Amino acid sequence: MGKLLIRQAHILDPASGRDEIGDLLISDGKIEAIGQQIAEDAEQIIDAQGLCAAPGLVDIHVHFRDPGLTYKEDILTGAAAAAAGGFTSVVCMANTKPVADSTETIAYICRKAEEAPIAVYPAAAVTKGFGGKELTDFPALLEAGAVGFTDDGIPLQDAGILREAMKKAYELQVPISLHEEDPAMIERPGVNQGKVSEELQYGGAPSISEYSMVERDCAIALETGAKLDIQHISAKESVEIVRRAKAAGADVHGEVTPQHFSANEELVLAKGCLARVNPPLRTEEDRLALIEGLKDGTLDLIATDHAPHSREEKAKDIKDAPSGMIGLETALALGITSLVEPGHLSLMELLRKMTVNPAKLYQLDAGELRVGGPADLVLFDEKQKWTVTDNFASKANNSPFIGWELSGKVRYTICGGKVVFSGNRSKQV
Repeated sequence: MGKLLIRQAHILDPASGRDEIGDLLISDGKIEAIGQQIAEDAEQIIDAQGLCAAPGLVDIHVHFRDPGLTYKEDILTGAAAAAAGGFTSVVCMANTKPVADSTETIAYICRKAEEAPIAVYPAAAVTKGFGGKELTDFPALLEAGAVGFTDDGIPLQDAGILREAMKKAYELQVPISLHEEDPAMIERPGVNQGKVSEELQYGGAPSISEYSMVERDCAIALETGAKLDIQHISAKESVEIVRRAKAAGADVHGEVTPQHFSANEELVLAKGCLARVNPPLRTEEDRLALIEGLKDGTLDLIATDHAPHSREEKAKDIKDAPSGMIGLETALALGITSLVEPGHLSLMELLRKMTVNPAKLYQLDAGELRVGGPADLVLFDEKQKWTVTDNFASKANNSPFIGWELSGKVRYTICGGKVVFSGNRSKQV
């Protein structure tokens, strides 16, 4: 592999605090040098003047539907979507078919991931078959290649089982990630229970279905010492509970999606089932509380919950369509547009929640720019405006943000020293 020289980029590395104009030299898949005016004959040179160079983004919450549901997405198309969005490392959820609760399924995902242009890691199921009753073999699944545990998509209702799972996760020093929605309180999932669900005569999912479980699980995490990721937080009460749990010393991490900090329940009226997602988009008050949680560090992770579905599935009536939306190719731009441009976060703070923080949680060799470290980078134009179309690298196009004008365009994604995505800089709005 030849040398690649990136010239005159605005280098932003949250792990080290580096914020400067400079060059990066890449050789044999590693960063060989970072500095000013690197004099080197390189086989490939990227003129990055006007572009930001940051660690490749890390998404710890994606659904690549592989094995078993590959008409929606597969590991290779999901990885292509990730690369187009600036991501170089992703963690796949376990709700595949079969569920990723066996060493055979984890090994399959790892084998197929070797063909992907980016790093794709599997999370394994907490309980066998997502049944919520019997724990999987945590050590064996880790040995097979899993990097953490989750029954994402289905909440763990049995507190005793969850406590046992957290104890095992603590012993093994791996994260456990939880989907917090009590189905007993949900009349119909995917839309917030409130004025929009009433207008649609839909039923809906109340915020208490989320924050009641968050309260319980933060308490169990505090007692067990487990490293806990509360996934896709949507309710203001959940933010406050995580804030208190952190203050009490719990190793709890708050995760939020771009859709939840960029939109509220009104998007359902405009976009229908494309905006149906679990947990649902909630009120503007909830959205603003999520932003406050991002600002004060309560919410320290941004993850997409990339959830592809076929056009036919999403063309159904909102009461029958599946919940979920794709998110990898719009995540960075939504962060810049919704958080950085209004002044809620600096660009460095946004990147911290999309690089080093998620990488540390899952103990991935990713999320930072350092000499000798992996050459995983994203080059993007922070200022470029573009309009989202349905021309995605993903197999799916179920995004409610089609038609939105966003700021921040990925120009190059580099993984292991290879350019795995290259956008056309001339296509500016």
